[in-house]
Amino acid sequence: MRFAVGYQLAGEDEEPFVNLVRDYRDHIAEVYFPWADQPSGRAALNKQRGYTDWTAQARQEEELRELRRMGVRLDVLFNANCYGRYAVSEYLECQVGSVLEHLGEIVGGVETVTTTSPAVARTVKKHFPEVEVRASVNMRIGTVKGMEYLAELFDGYHVQRDYNRDLAYLRELKEWADGAGKRLYMLANSGCMSFCSGQSFHDNMVAHEQEIDETHNIEGWTPHVCWAYLKNPEHWVSVLQNTWIRPEDIHHYEDLFPYVKLATRMHARPRAVVRAYVEGRHRGNLLDLCEPGYAPAFAPYVIDNEAFPADWFERTSTCDRRCHRCGYCQSVLETVLVKMEF
Repeated sequence: MRFAVGYQLAGEDEEPFVNLVRDYRDHIAEVYFPWADQPSGRAALNKQRGYTDWTAQARQEEELRELRRMGVRLDVLFNANCYGRYAVSEYLECQVGSVLEHLGEIVGGVETVTTTSPAVARTVKKHFPEVEVRASVNMRIGTVKGMEYLAELFDGYHVQRDYNRDLAYLRELKEWADGAGKRLYMLANSGCMSFCSGQSFHDNMVAHEQEIDETHNIEGWTPHVCWAYLKNPEHWVSVLQNTWIRPEDIHHYEDLFPYVKLATRMHARPRAVVRAYVEGRHRGNLLDLCEPGYAPAFAPYVIDNEAFPADWFERTSTCDRRCHRCGYCQSVLETVLVKMEF
């Protein structure tokens, strides 16, 4: 299995991201990244609370050149959930065009643009037809109908992660995609809650993070549905019912996807995530592999990845996902949940 990994701009005392890619080059097919000051599905690379890191773009460009020299495919993100008043504007069209033209000058262009925006997809298709346009996982495209509606704009789709564990259904989607000349991709280690009712709200907050950071917000309230929900230990079983795939089970997807995406853009230990999936095993807390991981919500408990029962994947990849009437994951939680002594 080969992987697409999310780029991090290293701090002064941190390991450059290219070192991680170099060490696992045979297993990393693609690096996805936002442009330094562009809104995306995560915080901007070069700005925080009004402070701009003026060296960020130069450092990012040098690392992109190094990735290109290594022969790694490049995927630039325009995946903010909201572009506000610029959503369908010529301004946004020019912004996208200027970034892609500049990437053409410094690294010979990118192979892929991943976006949440049909307007961005249309712009790339019109002006850069050689670039693959891929639908972001945040578009939650999980049906043939959903893919058909946007087939003129997109060459590939990240499958709605809520179907990650339904292998039979993924094969059905792939059959349509193969027939339509499209490609499918999967995000393997998202920690997000399955079918999260707060995703749109959360993704919009991320798109407007800089404004929200500078606003006097409601005090004493947790706006993130997942973190609020997991404050109650009775809800912890939901984490087992989410969409992540254990490294030990990732080989089941070899024939479904050209490579699998790993969420590492904001992860505190991206090297540990890549190593686990490349080696197909992980010793330790399963929560440490996911983004978000919820380890603080579970502390002092951890989820022992090596304690999962042998039938875990077979059961969870063939069940009917009617979690409200099944007790299997609850029984597994009682086995894998371990209290750490400090």
